[in-house]
Amino acid sequence: MTNSRHNHKGTFEHLYKIAEGQSGYFTTKQAEAAGFSQKNHGYHVRTGNWIREQRGIYRLAKFPPAERPDLMFWWLWSRNRNDVPQGIYSHETALSLYDLSDINPARLHMTVPRSFQRRSDRSKIPVLHRGNVHKDDIEIRFGVKVTKALKTIADLLTARTVEMDHMQQAVKQAFQRGLITRAELKQAKRISPAIKKEIEQLRGDQ
Repeated sequence: MTNSRHNHKGTFEHLYKIAEGQSGYFTTKQAEAAGFSQKNHGYHVRTGNWIREQRGIYRLAKFPPAERPDLMFWWLWSRNRNDVPQGIYSHETALSLYDLSDINPARLHMTVPRSFQRRSDRSKIPVLHRGNVHKDDIEIRFGVKVTKALKTIADLLTARTVEMDHMQQAVKQAFQRGLITRAELKQAKRISPAIKKEIEQLRGDQ
């Protein structure tokens, strides 16, 4: 009996450790990896231990509310068959996460691989941009992957979805706060010369 209780406690602790790094969220496969049999997941939902957010995604009911739970939820939603999230927050969403400019996008924006496929109501899921993001253009914010400031601004200048006065504000703030440096811009090999020139022009004399 003692060993059984000890194992049960260890299972909960393992799951909590996983969820702790994910704003309280976890996937079915992560629960199984922690030691919870899939046939018992419904029990934990009924007893109020877990909240079922969507098929395959749960949240610990008593976990403290996160500042941006939507980011973690949709990041886990983007996982592939191996349970690895594929999405990287980008474009307008990344700009807002860096608190650059005054834009406040109504929907989340996420870059996913070109082969990415998920069956969901398009009006409810993030705006998906398809393409590959180099690992050096990614950083972690709020526990999820986000395109770095320079990559974000370059993507938005290419997409032309944000007004130029907002882009100028974003560029100036990014340089002032050290999120982008002149050396970084000069050495960026994955940004076209035309976009680099435009960023320099928007930066102005600082």
